Amino acid sequence: MKAQKPGLHPRNRHHQRYDLPALCQAHPELQAFITLNPVGEQTIDFANPLAVKALNKALLAHFYAVKHWDIPEGFLCPPVPGRADYIHHLADLLALDTGAIPSQASILDIGVGANCIYPLIGVHEYGWRFTGSETHAEAFASAQAIVNGNPGLTRQIRLRRQKDTKAILTGIIHKNETYDATLCNPPFHDSAASAREGGERKRRNLGLGEDSVTNFGGQQQELWCEGGEVAFITQMIQESQQFGRQVKWFTSLVSRGDNLPLLYRALTDVGAVKVVKKEMAQGNKQSRFIAWTFMDEAKRRRPF
Repeated sequence: MKAQKPGLHPRNRHHQRYDLPALCQAHPELQAFITLNPVGEQTIDFANPLAVKALNKALLAHFYAVKHWDIPEGFLCPPVPGRADYIHHLADLLALDTGAIPSQASILDIGVGANCIYPLIGVHEYGWRFTGSETHAEAFASAQAIVNGNPGLTRQIRLRRQKDTKAILTGIIHKNETYDATLCNPPFHDSAASAREGGERKRRNLGLGEDSVTNFGGQQQELWCEGGEVAFITQMIQESQQFGRQVKWFTSLVSRGDNLPLLYRALTDVGAVKVVKKEMAQGNKQSRFIAWTFMDEAKRRRPF
């Protein structure tokens, strides 16, 4: 019997339709983008990047107490419900070892991005401490501006510039540092052409022309790398081996399910003690993350 497709995590705050009046109250600038659909219901134009950015500002203010949030033009504007799902499932993964979701967890976000989205959600939902790595100077500055613009976050979120663009974990995890988990939303495409094709496909699905302005932005390092997500995650798996005593769980999103066999093989090659796959879904979009560890259960249960 075919397994039922999972929906949003039970603790996700975004199961219901957007309460646009409440969101406009949290971020009044959203009101300018409210329109009526053919049946007279309030909505926004999700193909308008300014509308989507205003919606994100409202969601982060209303649900996560983020008063200042902005990203430079051309950077990815993340869907908040899907990003929250990763955080909640990660909390469940950590709870498997300790019997309860830890309130003092230290999390490393690989590629925090200009939007700093995972730390913002994780701090509010679970009180975790985050370290975010970033290679891109403008993205790093944007994330730092978000942290600095929200009182209290400077104690919970620290950012580190990855100066070696060919490294992922190396140079970011320092000697004697420990983390309960890492998370990562890796670049998906394997070339700029593939990334453009993906954006064009999304435009066609929305019935938009080639000249339409859409919210499918993204810088090169956000969208593609040589070899795509398989190459990126495989390198992260290989690098993770040297930090196996400092990190309880390494995790990464995997966009394409048919990439999993190659990644499982890489995890076998480095001697991962345990591998977990967690399926996720938002609307029609299917995703998952994989998690691996080099520690046995007894070591994972002990606090660092």
